Amino acid sequence: MSTYVYGITRSSHPALPEKMGGIGDPARAVRVVTHGELAALVSDAPEDLKPKRRDLLAHQNVLAEAGAAGAVLPMRFGAVSPDDDTVVAVLAEREDHYLERLKALDNKVEYNVKASHDEEAVLHQVLADDSELRALSEANRAAGGGSYEQKLALGERVVAAVKQREARDAVLVQQALEGAAVDIRPGPEGGAWLANISFLVERDDADAFVAAVDTLGKDHPHLVLQVNGPLPPYSFVE
Repeated sequence: MSTYVYGITRSSHPALPEKMGGIGDPARAVRVVTHGELAALVSDAPEDLKPKRRDLLAHQNVLAEAGAAGAVLPMRFGAVSPDDDTVVAVLAEREDHYLERLKALDNKVEYNVKASHDEEAVLHQVLADDSELRALSEANRAAGGGSYEQKLALGERVVAAVKQREARDAVLVQQALEGAAVDIRPGPEGGAWLANISFLVERDDADAFVAAVDTLGKDHPHLVLQVNGPLPPYSFVE
């Protein structure tokens, strides 16, 4: 049977709770395979493994439980090896690299911050910052909304101004929070977010990081901030 891998840690890592369950239905028992100073958290892999909600949560729960006791290199959901011996062979082959990464991630957690604009608030912000654009908007309003061409011209100017504001606010979010972190990684671009950034934070500084996010939101109410964490440091594992 194939072996499912949750993450890699040190062989001296505290043991998981007895009978810890992982993915599968019924849940496969989580066990540990070791080589030298390294250990991999694994279980048997179901033959029909799919990213079902239950299995995604089980994967996260195993890593959260292990991460609460020390550094873990988390694998993304779906990491399957042919068998335990293959896992051991990889631990042996990459031992120095994995130990270096574990040392770098000791006592650290990941916070992911996504930022978007409150549409109404950022529109007011854009008009307040640009007197020419504000005058154009007021002229259209005074003219009963303006002609089609005037509405189109105003809309294009507003869209361009909002795009510029998004670029500036993406930099603002990073600069406001990077001082409370030890490392950062940009997330995938696109979607509804003007910023998607993962921050590596000292576990003891987690409250200070969350407070920095709260301060950022209060100081810039046109920003909508979504914080996810503390997480295993997925974005900082190579």
